[in-house]
Amino acid sequence: MSAARILAVLTVRDEGAFLIDWLAHHRATGFTDFLVFSNDCSDGTDAMLDRLQAMGWLTHLPNPGPHGNGPQWAALRQAEGHPLRRAADWIAVIDIDEYVNIHAGDRTVPALLAAVPGATAIAMTWRLFGNAGIVDYRDQPVTAQFVRAAPHDLHWPWRAALFKTLFRNDGTYRRLGVHRPRDPDPARIEAARWVDGAGRPLPPAFRRGRIFSELGQDNHGLVQLNHYALGAMESYVVKVGRGRANRAAEPFDMSYWIDRNFVTEEDRTIQGIEERSAPLRAALRADPVLGPLHEAAVRWRRQRFADLMRDERVRALFARLMMAPPSRVLPGRAVALLHAHAARAAAGARRSTEASSAGD
Repeated sequence: MSAARILAVLTVRDEGAFLIDWLAHHRATGFTDFLVFSNDCSDGTDAMLDRLQAMGWLTHLPNPGPHGNGPQWAALRQAEGHPLRRAADWIAVIDIDEYVNIHAGDRTVPALLAAVPGATAIAMTWRLFGNAGIVDYRDQPVTAQFVRAAPHDLHWPWRAALFKTLFRNDGTYRRLGVHRPRDPDPARIEAARWVDGAGRPLPPAFRRGRIFSELGQDNHGLVQLNHYALGAMESYVVKVGRGRANRAAEPFDMSYWIDRNFVTEEDRTIQGIEERSAPLRAALRADPVLGPLHEAAVRWRRQRFADLMRDERVRALFARLMMAPPSRVLPGRAVALLHAHAARAAAGARRSTEASSAGD
């Protein structure tokens, strides 16, 4: 029996400084194939991807703009009919700031799949890793720099419970999505078996539309998705200057930072595969073509930060990042109040819809 082909789909723009680290980690974690889209790069990310394709590490497809709904959605449309998508046994759409962190067995995807036999989709819930006061961008693995995270059972904000899906490519879903596969086949969907990151069966609602796990419980027993959404403060400024991959206009700002800057607990579990990822990372950096391209991307990132800081609005944002404390985990009473308001708002919306329907 041949080994399963496990595909990661990635979309990047000006992320060359992080590319080697991300690829080495996910190859060590057991992903066998990478389909990577790049758009409108200024830092040489596209050249790095071309070299990595020549080295047999991945498949690179340019995805130039303009993109009406963001470059990630355009890339996923391209991926639909790609041979790698058709050949894959399992697929996950992952971002450059997301690292799959498996706790089962030897910490690989095959070990995770063996731990949940019969599952056809695994909801890999985010664990948010905060900034922890790191100001300067450093050319070091993010998994070593950022080790403080939100608690496993965070109750608020609801975005902390968002997940990405590792799903069996068996035809149940006909389209890819940012967080979950889409367009279920009516003839197959009832047989889909979703589990959470602790291996627990998920209710039928997850087969069709959910993109976040239940709040206030540990969803990370077998697998978590380490989400390094902020990085160093300098990197966050560069991220703000780049804009979002899956939205046409919505910007990054302090609200994005506050919703993710939790440093409540230390979590170094991802470093358990460092003995496998470190040699891969070193070999890639030693390549006579790829290594200099990586160094050029690092220089570009530092210069980009300096250029952005000429704008007073950017300097003001950077100052706020340095002044702001880490985000506070809300107590149960505050969370209950927020949920009560949300429930009232939802009930009001339902009544308004019902009244409108009755008047038609």
